[in-house]
Amino acid sequence: MLELFLLIGIVFLLIVLSMIWPPNSPWAPWWRTDEKTAEAICRLAQVTEKDIVYDLGCGDGEVLLFAARNYDSCGVGVEIDPLRTLIAQFRVWKNKMSKKVVIKRKNFFDEDISRATVVIVYLVPKALQLLLPKFERELKKGTRIVSYRYDVPLKLKKSDTKYNLRLYVV
Repeated sequence: MLELFLLIGIVFLLIVLSMIWPPNSPWAPWWRTDEKTAEAICRLAQVTEKDIVYDLGCGDGEVLLFAARNYDSCGVGVEIDPLRTLIAQFRVWKNKMSKKVVIKRKNFFDEDISRATVVIVYLVPKALQLLLPKFERELKKGTRIVSYRYDVPLKLKKSDTKYNLRLYVV
């Protein structure tokens, strides 16, 4: 019984720690994206049923689920954290979206993103800077990148100040 309480305590502390991760870390804390923001992301990127949306550091998969449910797009979530991956995979299963959305437990630097037509990132500046060569190498011309909260070192195409979103087009 004590082991169970310790395990629950450790999981709780890891979740809390992921919410206050240092802002200059190359990885992002778990700042959950709410449904209104997911909708604003899809609107800004003009997601359609023809899109393949990649969410790098997808957390619980909210944006991918919203896009699949409301825009009939397909999606791939890449998440390195095992707990977040399990939560996202469970949510995909619970929402019966496994034909539309795939969640991979993987480092997004190791994932081939060349099929993406839309890329969603909610990552800290250091991670975005490190992703730039990957974007330039793998993304096709016309691919839309939406960044929540932080600037990507690319030419800004459009922004949504209400939701703190930025759109870039490769």
